[in-house]
Amino acid sequence: MTKEQIVTKMAKEAGISKKAAAASLNSFVGTVTGELKKGRRVPLVGFGTFLIRKAKARMGRNPQTGKAIKISARKRPVFKAGQALKSAVNKKR
Repeated sequence: MTKEQIVTKMAKEAGISKKAAAASLNSFVGTVTGELKKGRRVPLVGFGTFLIRKAKARMGRNPQTGKAIKISARKRPVFKAGQALKSAVNKKR
């Protein structure tokens, strides 16, 4: 599903314009991104939690040359699905 399709569906289900739905979605994404940049978790009860995990520095290989390269430590954004979401996805029709 693309962002445009999400905006269209949000607008239809909420009875609002596509412009308002797009603004809402962009605000949500911006808020989550901002909180993750600050190192904070963003829990949405029943849906899941957005959080940051630290990846250690490690050695890797350039696939074209085979030469060893150092991959620096970094922060990775992660989404951990909540129990309600897991149950909804695995529910048999």
